[in-house]
Amino acid sequence: MCKVIGAKYFRIAGKFEPEDILSPTDTTGHGSHCASIAVGNPVPNANLFGLGLGTARGGVPSARIAVYKVCWTSSCNSTDILAGFDAAIADGVDIISISVGREYSRRLRPLEYFQDNIAIGAFHAMSRGILTSKSAGNSGPSRYTMTNLAPWFLSVAATTTDRKFFTNLQLGNGQIIQGISVNSFSPTQNGYPLIYGGDVPAPGFNSSTSSLCRNNSLNGALVRGKIVLCDGYASSSLVEFASGAAGVIFRSAYFDESEASVFALPSIHIDGASDGKSVYNYLKSTSNPTAIISKSYKGIDSAAPYIASFSSRGPNRINPEILKPDIAAPGVEILASWSPISPISSVKGDSRATIFNVVSGTSMACPHVTAAAVYVKSFHPDWSPAALKSALMTTAIPLNPALNSDAEFAYGAGQINPLKAVNPGLVYDVGRNDYINFLCGKHYNAPLLRRITGDNSTCTSAKGVSVLNLNLPSFALSTYHSFYQNVTFGRTVTNVGSARSTYRATVTGYPSSLNIQVEPNVLTFTSLGQRLSFTLRIEGTIDTNLVSSSLTWDDGTHQRTEERRARWFVSEKKRIESATIGETKKIAVRSSIVESFRGCGLFGIRIDKDELKKQLTMPQYLRYASAIPFAFRIPPPVSPATSTAPTATIPLLRHVPWSSSSTPAAVVATAWLSSSTPATVVATALLSRRDSSNS
Repeated sequence: MCKVIGAKYFRIAGKFEPEDILSPTDTTGHGSHCASIAVGNPVPNANLFGLGLGTARGGVPSARIAVYKVCWTSSCNSTDILAGFDAAIADGVDIISISVGREYSRRLRPLEYFQDNIAIGAFHAMSRGILTSKSAGNSGPSRYTMTNLAPWFLSVAATTTDRKFFTNLQLGNGQIIQGISVNSFSPTQNGYPLIYGGDVPAPGFNSSTSSLCRNNSLNGALVRGKIVLCDGYASSSLVEFASGAAGVIFRSAYFDESEASVFALPSIHIDGASDGKSVYNYLKSTSNPTAIISKSYKGIDSAAPYIASFSSRGPNRINPEILKPDIAAPGVEILASWSPISPISSVKGDSRATIFNVVSGTSMACPHVTAAAVYVKSFHPDWSPAALKSALMTTAIPLNPALNSDAEFAYGAGQINPLKAVNPGLVYDVGRNDYINFLCGKHYNAPLLRRITGDNSTCTSAKGVSVLNLNLPSFALSTYHSFYQNVTFGRTVTNVGSARSTYRATVTGYPSSLNIQVEPNVLTFTSLGQRLSFTLRIEGTIDTNLVSSSLTWDDGTHQRTEERRARWFVSEKKRIESATIGETKKIAVRSSIVESFRGCGLFGIRIDKDELKKQLTMPQYLRYASAIPFAFRIPPPVSPATSTAPTATIPLLRHVPWSSSSTPAAVVATAWLSSSTPATVVATALLSRRDSSNS
């Protein structure tokens, strides 16, 4: 079966770096990694130099994929991203997945929707019935670090899984310290001299700089062949080969166990407050200190799933009443395919070549959720993007706030649960005109509105709709500390479950200082597709920094409330970027439904219905692994383009085996790896193929 049915690249400015290849070929590994999480074929004995050994597979091995390369060595330009959106829309895709975005910076104000190229591209996709899934960003753990804030796409946070990679450090005195990294190197001698980076600065650097072990800051003649103790933590691209050191030990006061990374030399990250002090004291206590960094090994993180520290957090800086992120999925230490022409550490000169790599990021979480959306769409091909989003959010598994102090501002509705999202019972639907009315309610003038819509839309006084009445499957509110609030939200739900059903609303978990009422609290449906409205009123004050509660619609049959609960919440005091708002807190609510059922660039995917049926026989997910990819429908292959312009179409691939060595690295999608039994870790989903004539 032809796995990759299309590949295009975009570089409208025509500016390239020497490392760039003028084709969809993946020169960094990122696109291959994301794509393989989505659609990789089963691959036995997949591993990263022995790490994570097992059978790897993507969420939908029978899927077809089209690739839209919009990122290059130097940048991901807005014009290229929008061109990629336009091409995917024109090709007739069903779902768009994009693991690209603008990272948070304190120096940058948040982009309004009419300034955000991804929000604009996703709006055009939504207008044509295409849902966009977007990585939330890697600027956590501080709040207000989300930059993907538009309500018409899914923003995806990253969670951990219970498979974790550990690394041991053995000191010359026999002490063994457990740390984290993804270290594929095995020691070749019984001990290496140990030295402190601050004691060996290179000419032109001082000890405070060399202690951080940035490349070129260490004296190569003094560190060559030695293991260097470093203060803080730096990425592999900053450390590179550490001036020829035999290894590096990072000791960090802000030690984070949720992420292990690949470096170009043996490495380990340890807790600076305790273990780091022990290493330093040992180093200074003897004239010939030695150490060994062992090869990493697989362990269990029994606390999983929880949100990774790097995952960007809400609240929403543009519209605090819109909850962001929307949902969460696995995105930490994901083993998936890799471009063999890209160093696994992203450091030039790292000669290790492999077709698999372990990478973390919301980029890896995003394709899981996209695939979940595709899975739902395969059962409900006529559902709108908003209905798909609603089904995923209202059936998500709430995460433990004790492990996620930012609660819904970290994980949104919770961990995806694709199997239950197929039968959500009720959905919150939103159409293009509803979003336009919402934008008019923000007092956008015609030119600003048209930057988003791309047509001649205008705002009138009758069009403006309060954000409180935008029909989202979540609720959020900004409020002053101890300030009395009386706010009413309006929502409408559509019956997609049993034709005749009655749902009762239950709100739990809110503090006594609040009174939260749903009116009416009983909704009786007599037909499929019937729409009924309700209001949710929040009245009172809050005195804590964060409040969560849950709203559940329950029809009384096959009740699984404990797995369906949504949460409310209130955020910390935070100065919003407006002099008229000042110190605020936030309340946010996710609505949940209990129904009468048991239950990286741009990519395009397609799947055969018969293959989908086979996948549905697979074991259900583990509690932490709602893993799947992204997809959209691509038309039949066409004749190769002959243009040599910077924005060009690579010949669409015909019947090229997925494992063919001649296939461009960017479009070789292979697999997502589970810790043990991949069928339980990977979602069983994807898009049903609508045109059987092009199999």
